[in-house]
Amino acid sequence: MVDLKQPLPGYLTSRPNIIRHVVFTAVFALVFINLYAPFGVENWYNVTRLELLFYSSLVILTGVMVVVLSRIIMFYITRNYRISVFQYVLWVLAEVLLMALFYTLYEKQILDDVRPLEVLLKNSVQNTALVLMIPYSVLWLYFSYNEKKFQLQELTAHGLSSQDYSSQLVGFHDEKDVLQLSVKIGDLLYIEASSNYVTIVYLKKGHAARFLLRNTMKKLEPYLADRGVVRCHRSFMVNFEKVKLMRKDKNGLMLELDVAESIEVPVSKTYIDTIMSIFGRYAN
Repeated sequence: MVDLKQPLPGYLTSRPNIIRHVVFTAVFALVFINLYAPFGVENWYNVTRLELLFYSSLVILTGVMVVVLSRIIMFYITRNYRISVFQYVLWVLAEVLLMALFYTLYEKQILDDVRPLEVLLKNSVQNTALVLMIPYSVLWLYFSYNEKKFQLQELTAHGLSSQDYSSQLVGFHDEKDVLQLSVKIGDLLYIEASSNYVTIVYLKKGHAARFLLRNTMKKLEPYLADRGVVRCHRSFMVNFEKVKLMRKDKNGLMLELDVAESIEVPVSKTYIDTIMSIFGRYAN
């Protein structure tokens, strides 16, 4: 069963997949409305089948603009804020209601349907749910399959089994949800943020290496917290498995990492209590 509280998978809100989402939904809606004939389209005009296809296509594509605008807004929101599965479900329900409202008003005002408004709205919600939920479900499965396939390719490239993936490899995706770097959790040292970029510092052949990634700390934090990589400063996250000691100097509290090079990560006042608590657990 899906945990509604967990963050929404990033592949659902990446730019390429949002474009695929909109295009596939529009195509499915066109096929659906001409085969299933919802919204009373069979009574729209006394026209040929080809003319009906043209008119119905205009109407359905106008309605799909709700999805287009919705997904554009979702893309820009999720660049800085990672929504949960529950929030995504609410978002989809809102898309269904808005699209259904559009078709209800169309039937009432343009087609002059004499049925009560509540009846029209109920029918529109049912039909719109079919128009959207079927392609949405198919796309989620397809995107998930592609992500799993890509992860399998990464496992093969690193010589790891599927059981090792979650415990050993950490994948870093950019703002477009494209995987740019995979690092063994034991080699990850810390992450430093700067504007819309983060610098990933990790061990490579025994020495600290750096990789610049276009993404934000805010988007990475929920994913990395489960790996023991914790926020210790507004601009820093540290892999606590690599912390050797904690000391206080004139610059404040510092975390010294257990590596050959002298590497220290600062702790800001906001995170002192959290770091002290985690340090106590590791010490025990």
